[in-house]
Amino acid sequence: MRKKTFGGKRDICLIFAIESVRICKKHKKRLFVKVVEVVCALIWKEDKFLICQRPEDKARALCWEFVGGKVEEGESKQDALKRECKEELDVVVDVGEEYCDVFHEYADINIHLTLFNAKITHGEPTLLEHNDMRWIKPDEIDDFEFCPADVDILAKLKRRR
Repeated sequence: MRKKTFGGKRDICLIFAIESVRICKKHKKRLFVKVVEVVCALIWKEDKFLICQRPEDKARALCWEFVGGKVEEGESKQDALKRECKEELDVVVDVGEEYCDVFHEYADINIHLTLFNAKITHGEPTLLEHNDMRWIKPDEIDDFEFCPADVDILAKLKRRR
């Protein structure tokens, strides 16, 4: 992280990484903000897809989400998704085509979320990290409180009916 002064000793804006650009309202200057790459899986079982409930002790506690997580340095998105599915649900997945992607700004993190179609090739989903998991139909989406980053993805799934 670097600090850059734009007007005087007291006017300091923080510049994090050159991945996303924002405008500092106070100084009318461009700021660079780090965006974290996140991947998740759209796993279907007949007419239902898998969702998982975040643990109580993590950000966005008890919200529902797709299984997945952060892409580590030097890792492809597909390899990251395979690793996350194994770590979180103890399943092996075949990662298919990208379903969609979104950018989302939370108060604590900015993410680029990529959702891939995926198929379980080995194992049964087991809760290793999440609080709960469910197989739901698209018309049941509104019965669950999802992470805000998933809103556009869920709207696309509802239109799919």
